[in-house]
Amino acid sequence: MKVPKTINTYCPRCKTHTPHSVSLYKGGKRRTLAEGQRRYDRKNLGYGGQRKPEQKRFAKVTKKAVLMLKCTKCGYVIMKPGIRIKKVEIVEVAK
Repeated sequence: MKVPKTINTYCPRCKTHTPHSVSLYKGGKRRTLAEGQRRYDRKNLGYGGQRKPEQKRFAKVTKKAVLMLKCTKCGYVIMKPGIRIKKVEIVEVAK
């Protein structure tokens, strides 16, 4: 699916429609010192190997692509809920 580089949409901070730059959301690096991660690592220590079953085959074919819309006037970022797409292409729209 082709998505334009800029979209004119509503900005809650400006309280008006403004041009927004479009980018794809990418999850950050996992924190190794987070409590859940420390607990998971502690359970995996020693003999016995992996605690949770390894996933053999995937049920889903696609991932949900989340669009990040950044207001060009104030810099406010809106996250658009993900839609299942195999490939997202951000393109320049010729007028």
